[in-house]
Amino acid sequence: MKILIKNGRLIDYLSDFDGITDIYIEDGTIKEIGNELEYIADEIIDCTGLCIIPGMVDMHCHLREPGFEYKESIETGINSAAAGGFTTIACMPNTNPVIDNQAIVTFIKEKAKSAGKVNVFPIGCITKGQNGQELAEIAEMKLAGVVAISDDGKPVSNPLVMKRALQYAKMFELPVISHCEDKELVDEGVMNEGYTSTILGLKGIPREAEEVMVARDVILAENNDCHVHIAHISTKGSVDIIRNAKKRNVKVTAETCPHYFSMTDEAVVGYNTNAKVNPPLRTSEDVEAIKKGLADGTIDVIATDHAPHHIDDKNVEFNNASFGISGFETALSLCVTNLLQTKVLTYKQFVAKISYNPSKILGINSGSISIGRIADLTIFAPNDKIIVNAQTFKSKGKNTPFDGYELKGKVCYTIVNGKIL
Repeated sequence: MKILIKNGRLIDYLSDFDGITDIYIEDGTIKEIGNELEYIADEIIDCTGLCIIPGMVDMHCHLREPGFEYKESIETGINSAAAGGFTTIACMPNTNPVIDNQAIVTFIKEKAKSAGKVNVFPIGCITKGQNGQELAEIAEMKLAGVVAISDDGKPVSNPLVMKRALQYAKMFELPVISHCEDKELVDEGVMNEGYTSTILGLKGIPREAEEVMVARDVILAENNDCHVHIAHISTKGSVDIIRNAKKRNVKVTAETCPHYFSMTDEAVVGYNTNAKVNPPLRTSEDVEAIKKGLADGTIDVIATDHAPHHIDDKNVEFNNASFGISGFETALSLCVTNLLQTKVLTYKQFVAKISYNPSKILGINSGSISIGRIADLTIFAPNDKIIVNAQTFKSKGKNTPFDGYELKGKVCYTIVNGKIL
């Protein structure tokens, strides 16, 4: 397919480009970038007033299949990601069975390939069965195509196991993504510990449940000269720990999610189970710290932690509800509204967080727009308003606390391998 994109604002972090230009795509690759291009094309897209960025990359999501197809399938998850502007996603291993061997990695890759839409890269388990005791077959999974390892959803509580995982993964240049949570400190908590949890009578999760594990993994990475990637950070203390570690040149990267810079634990008022997420929504002080961490480079990546659930998982008492937010289809609008419109981030910084940095961390060939590259593009209207309607989500998971919100930033086109999805 031949596509000619006209008069769009192209923003690319790697080439440090931000300007109005045309792009010509043929046979899935970018053939030319320049002004007033003239080609005979199958599709001509007028991007006047629109932004063109490298296809968004989500390095932390849950597709649920195999095992939990009633929550999401690989196909519906891919459709949701495309609707949200994502061209590449990396799925976490807490499926059933978990992704801890070559066979499950191959199954996910083949199932995603048959859907023929966004690029899907599996993330393998750190430990067998996510039991936290014995390392999984990391070398085997690397050969099968995983781009990282993580026991996301379950912390690796044993520090010796985590140390060995970091050392072993280093041999294969695989990032270790750490779900930082001390289960003893969580102690059956269901939301952020603080004023709101007190007035609601709900057991709180203290911030130190996250921060002590962040500190532990930073120390392990520093002393063993290994890379650790900290998942979904939510507290001011975590930001401070990572900022100080980076000053010491520790090989640590970090991500946060749109809900952690878009709302506070007050969203739980009324026992709103759609605002129940792990780690929990925190306070306004934490929200500001997350934004500052994004702005100064402490936080490298914005990921969705897309966690779709069936309505029966959420339509229960708050204590019994599942943790998680369906995040693909609101991510870009939340970023535009709360980071770009408010000038927390420049557009180039945003592209780095949502595309270039996750590609670099995962070691995949994406995250930039230049001649000769595969044509993975996200095109959006930064000033268009949307009203979030969870019932129109492509995802099976309608669980979002942003239902009914008016936001700015609308996905117009998702182009993957030169195909308009």
